[in-house]
Amino acid sequence: MLKLDRVWKTYKVGAFGSKELVAVRDVSFDVRPGEVVSLIGESGSGKTTIGRMVLRLNSITKGKIEFDGTDVSTLTGGRLKNYYRQVQGVFQDPFSSYNPIFKADRVFWMVKDQFFGRVPDRQWQEKIDAALHDMGLDPGQVLNKYPHQLSGGQLQRMLIARALLLDIRILVADEIISMLDASTRIDVLNLLADLKARGLGVLFVTHDLALGNYISTKTVILRKGVAVEMGATGKVFADPQHPYSRRLLGSVPQLHKKWSEIAAELRLDDGEDTGHCLYHEKFPGKCGEPPSDPDQPALAEYAPDHYVACVKEAWDEEEAKLVAA
Repeated sequence: MLKLDRVWKTYKVGAFGSKELVAVRDVSFDVRPGEVVSLIGESGSGKTTIGRMVLRLNSITKGKIEFDGTDVSTLTGGRLKNYYRQVQGVFQDPFSSYNPIFKADRVFWMVKDQFFGRVPDRQWQEKIDAALHDMGLDPGQVLNKYPHQLSGGQLQRMLIARALLLDIRILVADEIISMLDASTRIDVLNLLADLKARGLGVLFVTHDLALGNYISTKTVILRKGVAVEMGATGKVFADPQHPYSRRLLGSVPQLHKKWSEIAAELRLDDGEDTGHCLYHEKFPGKCGEPPSDPDQPALAEYAPDHYVACVKEAWDEEEAKLVAA
């Protein structure tokens, strides 16, 4: 359904754009119907940039994003509008998606104006009420209210209801529960699990390992814009192979251990090769250097549905310069 094929994103930075910042490097994965794919990584790892490229909010520098076999960068006019009927995003801060001078339910009527102009108002109101009920919301309690009169959880669920009014097939969920309290988080997570069961594909952007493990079918671990490990969530979490993945998963707080004990177990020099390279066992070459064969994948298959990158995955900027080709 949704496929990223060797996607790159670079930004011009510095005086007069004299330098390049590589935000995403050679990332490939797909999202299928009824699948939740978690993008996991620390701040600055490229998670949100990937989500924004899927939503066409950021352009792609190199590579391709396809939806049902069509390159989304080529979509214009009515075809682009149809894409947005099927692919929508919900972001971290629900308050930023609402205009504080308008009532919150205006977001539903904007959807009607853009996509369902011929639907009678009464019928559209019935669709809004049904979508809110699906989100566990009482229309009488959330409609005709201003954003400041509603909680973050209510606003977030209203945004998901807005997306579902479009009969979407892909939802980009970018840190959608990071600003919610614990009692509301589980409701939203269970809601996503229910949508997954209905066949919706979800790209779940998060830095929270526990949440990714709880909800996702597939996990992509990112570091400095590079996918260092990918595969079925159970396999990646149970048997991490890349040094960064092990360090990231090992840093989760454990109630039965003191931090000094955990730190002693995780003494890995950042970016250093701490053992043999599974990637170069399959693709002989020098660790840390871009593949000599342009068709060579960025990840090697370690086991069925489990892929890993070179142990020195973050190439030097000069070596990884996109424009070198």
